[in-house]
Amino acid sequence: MALLITKSCINCDMCEPECPNQAIALGTEIYEIDPTRCTECIGHYEAPTCQRVCPITHTIIQDAAWQETREQLWEKFVMLYP
Repeated sequence: MALLITKSCINCDMCEPECPNQAIALGTEIYEIDPTRCTECIGHYEAPTCQRVCPITHTIIQDAAWQETREQLWEKFVMLYP
């Protein structure tokens, strides 16, 4: 699954520079994650860095609307970094 930033985001600017896939950008109200670029940091780190640096617990969650297996996330990483 790709990740999703919920409305509890406080726009602290911590997640965006940490994303190795440049999948996070400021939306109209809060930061948003582009699910076509999010690999949950597979190929880069052991765990999603955006979740690690977010100061508000449970603000960045798995996006149930964007279901992907670990293998699909790995394939996406390979496509982003040929």
